[in-house]
Amino acid sequence: MDNHQYLFDDGPLRVRVLHIHGRRPTPPPPTYGKNKAAIAAERIAASIRLPPKNLMIAAPEDAGAYPVLFIYHGFLLLNQHYSQLLQHVASHGYIVIAPQIYVVAGADATQEIADAAAIINWLPEGLADILSEHVGPVLPRLDKLALAGHSRGAKTAFGLALGLSEVALNISAIAGLDPVDGMDVNRQTTPPILKFSEHCFGLHLPILIIGAGLGSLKRNALFPPCAPEGVSHRAFFSDCSDPAFYFVATEHGHMDFLDDQTHGFRGKLSYCTCRNGPSRGPMRRFSGGILVAFLQAALHCESKALQHFIDNPSHAPVKLEKPKWYIVSSTTEASSNCPDLSEVFVERS
Repeated sequence: MDNHQYLFDDGPLRVRVLHIHGRRPTPPPPTYGKNKAAIAAERIAASIRLPPKNLMIAAPEDAGAYPVLFIYHGFLLLNQHYSQLLQHVASHGYIVIAPQIYVVAGADATQEIADAAAIINWLPEGLADILSEHVGPVLPRLDKLALAGHSRGAKTAFGLALGLSEVALNISAIAGLDPVDGMDVNRQTTPPILKFSEHCFGLHLPILIIGAGLGSLKRNALFPPCAPEGVSHRAFFSDCSDPAFYFVATEHGHMDFLDDQTHGFRGKLSYCTCRNGPSRGPMRRFSGGILVAFLQAALHCESKALQHFIDNPSHAPVKLEKPKWYIVSSTTEASSNCPDLSEVFVERS
């Protein structure tokens, strides 16, 4: 029987990574010349083709149409720190986009959510052209759009799904990678996402929560926990609506989703601010693989891999707590076997 462990390795598709610069302010129109109106129009059109923010895109090189997944970076991190995770997921048949939402951020994430919405709203007019120009005959399936976020980036993803900023496309699935909503229950960043009321989100779309078991622990006396208890993965799963799936890697930390080597000041800081596991590779491989299994179920109604890892957590490359789920249609208790997911996802297709 297929144990689906191949999902924890790079997939069969060749991947190209693009770094696309975002829009710059449009230069003022020329003040003289016969063609000044045409020149101004060309400048505006050229600007519209570019995304609102810098993007890193990992896309399969093989011709075809692929679902689109956004991955939003964590607090003060760079999108390039997720290059290996992006390539892993893309190699299994997804166009994965990591925007650089901000460089410096404060306690209010409202603008981050608005900027992320603007990027999604740009997709219909700009993404296909960029892929055609830089990759080849690769098309985005904008009817199969999923959002994922790490740390504070999960706040952006859930904020979009909850309608805090309007998007023109339907969101089909959402994932939180060790999600965080502030410093404490009484110190959520604005706008607060967690309501601390069981299953209150009401999103009516599949949700995946991945937790890092060491995230709530301090690295030392100088730094607070990177994923404080009460506003991190357990609280997010508690608020999740149906259907939701929850995996916790007990021996890994908040930054173990990142590349093996993260350079520059911010990259070096990622090694010393959080309690980390022995190495990043196993956690990143697990996260990439379980994301693919989840997306196969949520976007393609192919739930065998997700079902397998819920029923057989020892087959993951990291040590896991017993996986949990919340499925309204299930009459089984959380301690018993997971229900047949093929029925769960077919009902929602």
